[in-house]
Formats: sequence, structure tokens, C-alpha cells
Amino acid sequence: MPLDLSRIRAVSLDLDDTLWPVWPTIARAETALQNWLASNAPATHALYARAQVRQALRAQAAQNLGQAHDMSALRQESIRLALVQAGEDAQLAGAAFEVFLAERQRVELFDDALPALNYLSRRYPLVALSNGNADVSRIGLQRFFTASVGAREVGCAKPDVRMFQHAAQRLGVPADQVLHVGDDPHHDGVGALGAGMQMAWLNRSAKPWNHAPWAPHLTVAGLDALCLHLAQA
Repeated sequence: MPLDLSRIRAVSLDLDDTLWPVWPTIARAETALQNWLASNAPATHALYARAQVRQALRAQAAQNLGQAHDMSALRQESIRLALVQAGEDAQLAGAAFEVFLAERQRVELFDDALPALNYLSRRYPLVALSNGNADVSRIGLQRFFTASVGAREVGCAKPDVRMFQHAAQRLGVPADQVLHVGDDPHHDGVGALGAGMQMAWLNRSAKPWNHAPWAPHLTVAGLDALCLHLAQA
């Protein structure tokens, strides 16, 4: 079914890999954390530098916390477990995590992101909707958004429909009058469509859609193309 422009009263936007590439950001944050550990907890630095160890610690953290949706809690608990395993001060976990989180907010936007945010925010109320721990206020994008909704706040993660329902509630409109824009077919696409939203799939890499019977209402290669389509309304 094609996008019904007349129904759109608000827009929810994914963040990671929609407004900026996430993995370069995470890599920089990991480096900042490792550099801090090297100076403040060298035994933990040596332990945490091993990818296999980090994966095992993350799995243990998820088991300890019982909340795999909370990226911040998982990261801090993983660091705490590493400190304990290395025989260093577990109370350093909070400071170490803040180093990671601060660098996590230093994103490099896609070229089409700021023009799109300017355009969309003039036409619709926007809500940021993310499973991650990027913070639009710390990044400096809060002026574009009416609200921001994260998995930690809701208690679940996309594609759980409660994330999308919560976003619609924050916008003050029914879910079927919200257009969700995101890059992930499963987390963004299946979740938004299951919640009754219209969905625009941002497919920068010309990937196939493998989530039938669900289908996006619109597929675009960039946010500039999305704005051009919405300009027809």
C-alpha cells in the first residue's frame, strides 16, 4: 500500500544509521573507554581489550540485570564485571561508562540529516525513537524534536509495538497518523507496521526487504528523497 500523505500528522525518527552511521561512533567511544581504562585501570584495560571477553561480559551483564533492552545499564555492568574480574576497583565503572557515553554523543551526521531535520520539523512534530543510548540533547539536535523516546524509558526495545505506541502518545496523535522513518527492516519496519503506523524505509544500501507479509509504505535511498516525497502533500 503506498504512503497516504493526507494521514501524516507527526513523524517518529530512528537515530542510529538513520541520522548518522552508528558503528564509527561506537568505535570512537570504545577507543575513548579503552584509553581511560589504560590510565585508570590497566589490568581491566588488558582484559576488556579482548573481543571475546567483552562478549562474555555483556552476556553475563544481561543475565545479571535481566533487561537486555537497556544499552546504558548493560555497558556499565559489563565494565563493572571487567573491573571485578581484573581485581580492580568496581566503583570506577560509573566514571568509565561516562567516558564512553560522552564520546557516544559525538556523531557525524549524514549529509542529508540536517536539511531533513529542518524540513521535517517545520512541517510536523518529531519524536526521536531509539533502542540505543544516543541523546539528542547532548548531541545538540533537541531543537528539532518535540520528544525523545528510548528503550530504557519504555522498558522494552523495538520492534516491540509498545515503543511505537509510546512515541505516538508523546506526540499526542493516534499511531495510524504517525509516519515512522528508520533504516532497520525488523526493528523499525516490523515494529512500526505492527503498531499501525505508516513506515518509510530508509534504505541507503539498496538492501532487499525480507520481512513479508510486512512491507514499507515508502522506500527511499536518502532523507532528501523522503522530504521530496512529503513535499507533495
